[in-house]
Amino acid sequence: MLILSISTSSNICSAALLKDDFVIEELNINDSKTHSVNLMPLINKILTSNNVKISDIDLIACDNGPGSFTGIRIGISTVKGLAAVHDIPIITITSLQALAHNVSKNNGYICSLIDARNNQVYCGIFDNNYSLCEDYIADDFNTVIHILNKYRDITFVGNGCTLDNFFMNMDHQNIDSNIHSKNIGLAAFQKYKDGMSQTSNSIFPIYLRPSQAERMSQKDG
Repeated sequence: MLILSISTSSNICSAALLKDDFVIEELNINDSKTHSVNLMPLINKILTSNNVKISDIDLIACDNGPGSFTGIRIGISTVKGLAAVHDIPIITITSLQALAHNVSKNNGYICSLIDARNNQVYCGIFDNNYSLCEDYIADDFNTVIHILNKYRDITFVGNGCTLDNFFMNMDHQNIDSNIHSKNIGLAAFQKYKDGMSQTSNSIFPIYLRPSQAERMSQKDG
């Protein structure tokens, strides 16, 4: 099975090509250009360099958030268009789950943290099989710390780890905190093997909280 996987929920625009659970190639761009400029050329580059056509792809995987509101919309829209035109199944993976795959399996828990600004974080807590332990969280540090108190042997990952003294002392220093499209592809392949798939009409962003514009609108109202 050939899998095209993309990530647009962070400042890094990423695309990967996989054969089942083998990563053929991953390309990443982190520059001043927007994902709307970088994404399709990046997809075309990774397909062309591996002599693959979009019609050869058996599954498209992407992250659906949380993260950059604009980036998520660009990724979802692109995947919807490709899947609809070429009749390719889709699987979406949250950016928090993708981050968890940066941590090797161990006997403890994995806590993915993404900076949501203004002392807020997006948080996902996973077991050593990368399964979600409870609902995703979008809240301030104190609330997240209170929830984490019931867990032991936690490994932290993500750019939210460095935002507070509590997290800075945790076990995250040597772990890659970038969101990788290859990990999205690996997680998607496992879900596909478990019988899951989606269509272009059934994928939606996961924001976890309103955008800043929506919050300001609610405040003004």
